[in-house]
Amino acid sequence: MPTNCLFCQIIAGQIPATVVHRTERLTAIRDINPAAPTHLLLLPNEHIGSVAEAQPAHAALLGELLLTAAVVAQQQGLGGGYRLVINTGADGGQTVQHLHVHLLGGRAMRWPPG
Repeated sequence: MPTNCLFCQIIAGQIPATVVHRTERLTAIRDINPAAPTHLLLLPNEHIGSVAEAQPAHAALLGELLLTAAVVAQQQGLGGGYRLVINTGADGGQTVQHLHVHLLGGRAMRWPPG
């Protein structure tokens, strides 16, 4: 775990967060600056900097991340739909260098998003 990674510190319990779902391999927390009525972040517990840094050995974990997003969305009452966003790199809007999936819902989403 990189000692300066915000999300690694949250996963380790060193920084408080509202955890809504946790498994051995994943943690889902509420975003502290929500862009929708429901805005969660799904984090692999293993530090992976971004999708661009993921390796073939991470394939099962990446699949689990998306499948867990669907489970958490259902638990959060987002049966009418939701959006999943993965920002990668500075130009992609990634501000924390730890792979994470934004789960946004609770309102109708528009296109294009940004």
